[in-house]
Parts: sequence; C-alpha cells; structure tokens
Amino acid sequence: MAAPDNCASEVAKDSTRDPAQPLIAQLFAALADGRFHSGEGLAKQLGVSRSAIWKAATALRELGATLHAVRNRGYRLALASEALDGAVVRAHLGRDVREYVTHVETIWSLPSTNTWLLERPNPVPGTTEVCLAEYQSAGRGRRGRPWLAPPGAALCFSLSWTFRDVPADFGALSLCLGVCALRVLKSLGVAGIALKWPNDLLVGERKLGGVLIELRGESTGPACVVIGIGINVALGPQILQKIAETGTVATDLVSAGLEAPKRNALAAALACACVRGLRQYEREGLKPFSAEWRAADALRGRPVNVSTVDGAVQGLARGIDLHGALLLDTPDGVKRFISGDVTVRAE
Repeated sequence: MAAPDNCASEVAKDSTRDPAQPLIAQLFAALADGRFHSGEGLAKQLGVSRSAIWKAATALRELGATLHAVRNRGYRLALASEALDGAVVRAHLGRDVREYVTHVETIWSLPSTNTWLLERPNPVPGTTEVCLAEYQSAGRGRRGRPWLAPPGAALCFSLSWTFRDVPADFGALSLCLGVCALRVLKSLGVAGIALKWPNDLLVGERKLGGVLIELRGESTGPACVVIGIGINVALGPQILQKIAETGTVATDLVSAGLEAPKRNALAAALACACVRGLRQYEREGLKPFSAEWRAADALRGRPVNVSTVDGAVQGLARGIDLHGALLLDTPDGVKRFISGDVTVRAE
C-alpha cells in the first residue's frame, strides 16, 4: 500500500519529540491527537523519509492500533490518546507525595512494567519508583493470563515499594491497592465501580482493570513489592471483542462515560493514591480500607466457584474477614480463602 500524501491540515511542530525514542513511539506521539497528519508533514517533523513513516505506521498496526490512512488526508489514530510523559506525570504529583517518588520512567515497549521494576534494585524503604509503558508485549494478569492493550488504549502502570519487614497480612495488600484505585476512579467521576476479590476492578459485570502484586524478598527483613495496575482507557470495539474471545468481558473508561481521559494525570493520581495507601497500610494494615472494600464488594451474597490448587469449592460469598481472606458459606460450613480464582455461578 502506498503511503498517503497531501494533508487536509498542516502538521504543527512537535515540541515533545524525543529522538532517543524509537520512530514508532515518535509517530504515535505525533498522531496522539486523533487528527489527520500527512505523511510528508510527519516525515519532515520527525526528520525521516516518508517510507520510514509508512513502515512505522505498519508497525503500529501490528501492535493492535487502529490507524487510518486516507489518500489526500494522511494518517490518523482512530482513538485519540495522550502520549505518556514521565515529566508530565511528575508535574501532576501531589506535593505530599512528590518527595517519595524518586523516579518516573516512561518506556515505549516492555515485556512487562512489573518485570522491569523487579529487575531493578530495591528502592529505599519509604520511597517508590514508577514505570509506565505504552505497550506490553507480555502483559499479564493473575495466573499469567495475557492482558491485551494496543498502544495508547490503556494505562500500564507499576510502582515498587520496599517494606522494612514482610507485612503480616500480605495477602490483604491487593485489597488495599484495589481501594486506592477505586478512590481515584471515583474522583474522576466513574460510576458503578465494584471490586471483585482479590484484585479486579469492575464496572457492572465487565472488567475495567486489575491489580497484580509480586513480592521479592526473604521470609524476614526488607521486602520489595512491585504493584502493577492496569486500567483499560479506550480499547475500541475490536480489542474488546478479542478480549471477549479469551473468556473475559471487558470495558474501558470511555465506555464507562469518561470523556477524553488524560493518562498522565491518571497515572499521577494512581501513584499518589498508592503511596498514601502503602504508608497507611504499613501503619494500620487492612482496617482503614475494609469498609470501602466491603461497600464495593462485587461478590457478597452471590453463588460462586473458588478454584484453588486443591480443587474447586462452591458456595455463597460472604465478604472478607479482618485479614482480607474471602469467606465462603458452603454445605460444610464457612471456609476462608487467601488465594484462588473466583467465578460467579448462574443464579
């Protein structure tokens, strides 16, 4: 296919261009406004040939981005999306949090933002490093399930935190961080958010995002946790259908009624909420978060299956206990689960 030429509008100079980024990342940033830009204008703006622009556009499509190419108009992304920028994220951090965030890294493509942080030295206790990626080639959720998101369609966010000692109720940490994410999304005006034990964010019955926590440390002494939070921002119908084919019914912020979500501000708000939440969790554990979690519990009173390494158990979900374990009312009495995969049964 020949690269489209001419353009319905001039391309303004892009002050955010970063020559250190791969061309595909620079092209994505130039197209992030969702408007048409000519191949000629993009080539001039990015200092490359029109053939190079065409190849980068092809690579964007291969990553799942819906990119229109129209003769006499140029290229445009079907869904506008603010490009991630570490400096912009830092500028949005609250003053009470900024001193605790030592580093904000935005990377075009990674296998996983969690893995990137796990391979770095532990941050000093009480401080955090933040990593964001436009695209994850091996993004994953619980039990290694793939997480699908084209560039710009989601927020791939991770931060690291070092505890001086492994928390006694480490299993409750994902519940605390789920509440932190819930607070941020509510503040943005997203209605109807629920929390599915242990780490899913739902709108209605559809998955909006989730929390994945990985621990690196010994049984005693300092322990580093890496907290990954994935939020679907604007996936589009094709990706939502692909996700449905994997067995997960998903949604995104745009479908939930949030217009033109600003991903840098969202990332900063999540970082602030997580830092505040982690500091509170270190002092007080699950208690300050439990009421909000219970109010948003998507499973309470519903018939569910809980699958563990020892098999599957059926029963009625009865909420969580003081340590964050799921309580299940079964014919053999109430059982508690500190891990497992939960599905809701037809009522």
